[in-house]
Amino acid sequence: MHLQLGEVYTIIVSSAEYAKEIMKTHDVNFASRPRMLFTDIVSYGYTNIAFSTYGNYWRQVRKICTIELFSRKRVNSFQPIREEEFTNLVKVVASHNGSPINLTATISSTIFTIISRIIFGERCKLQDEFILLLNEAVPVAAGLTVADLFPSANWLQFVTGLRPKIERLQRKVEQLLEIMINEHKQPKSKAKEGQEGAQEDLVDVLLKFQDGNDSNLDFCLTINNMKAIIQDVFGAGGETTSTSINWAMAEMIKDPRVMKKAQIEVREVFDRKGRVDEICIKELKYLKLIVMETLRLHPPAPLLLPRENGQACEIHGYHVPVKSKIIINAWAIGRDPNHWTEPDRFYPERFIDSSIDYKGGNFEYIPFGAGRRMCPAITLASIHIELALATLLYHFDWKLPNGMKVEDMDMTEEFGAAVRRKGDLYLIPVTSRPLLVR
Repeated sequence: MHLQLGEVYTIIVSSAEYAKEIMKTHDVNFASRPRMLFTDIVSYGYTNIAFSTYGNYWRQVRKICTIELFSRKRVNSFQPIREEEFTNLVKVVASHNGSPINLTATISSTIFTIISRIIFGERCKLQDEFILLLNEAVPVAAGLTVADLFPSANWLQFVTGLRPKIERLQRKVEQLLEIMINEHKQPKSKAKEGQEGAQEDLVDVLLKFQDGNDSNLDFCLTINNMKAIIQDVFGAGGETTSTSINWAMAEMIKDPRVMKKAQIEVREVFDRKGRVDEICIKELKYLKLIVMETLRLHPPAPLLLPRENGQACEIHGYHVPVKSKIIINAWAIGRDPNHWTEPDRFYPERFIDSSIDYKGGNFEYIPFGAGRRMCPAITLASIHIELALATLLYHFDWKLPNGMKVEDMDMTEEFGAAVRRKGDLYLIPVTSRPLLVR
């Protein structure tokens, strides 16, 4: 669908066939990102992973994060962090045994703490303040702005008050990032003296490249590059993952059959050890189906990050002018009745014996995107989602508060950078498997 939004020639892609043309057939041509006011400011001139211009810098930064943060080996090395924080999650939920808990906020805090420790190597003292700022930025990032619709009229950025608003918000974020990085530098350098083979976190890696000690890069990272990458990983890695967990729990509460089936599986697997063990997570076949169905109905980003073509081209007979803004509607594609039976129904069993996965090869199912610009953190996100759900289902039974019935649940979606539930999810946990003290 073509929309002329101000000066910007915009194309909305809502079918798997056309998505494949953009993200596979013409992937290189559509590998860049359009210029937008918000992303320009928060990414320090497009120097993060998500919005950097396609080219050498993007390849180098993506390589750093893919190898040093998102590879299977590195994800496995973060297991002690996950184990500790999910144990803390059980303790927090158990403290509300028999009474309502804001599960949305609790899950969000746990996931952001894990991401914080992956980035900084320890719990971040300013984490809560940082999360509040990120949440404040979400509606600004997700909305259409007049300034982006008329890029030649720079004065609109100031007349509307948008640029000053974003810059004020970003200054607060920047101050926190600088404090966190500086606090990280001092104790890390001292603590690592005489500790050969100590675990590196993301800031360690970025500082190494900032110092220019790695001969594989033909450039050095600036402090602003570092802040852009950290903000990117922190925001994207926390918000989308916690939102997916929240949706999965809401869908299971709404369909007790699915929740019961998942709990039986989880408890059969983990009763042998009396706790959730990451090593055995691969045995949870039905839980994986639940995750896949959740990502189909509620993709982390309903509209994939926009793309821009470097050259004019034709797709199925349609002319696409140079520098068109391409928005791929992953939400609509995941509910397309041409590819999905009863597309609006939450039915995990649809993926039994299915070859479909979320690695970008099946264009009717692209919750993480596809092609060169697909999300590099699939491994990290999927293990966090699966472990969180396994933990919540193993240790607790769940029910709605205040005599609510499943028919009363509000499943309204709030569209933004991620598709959140409009309201937070409040549930009553009832301890089934107490946490064993080891």
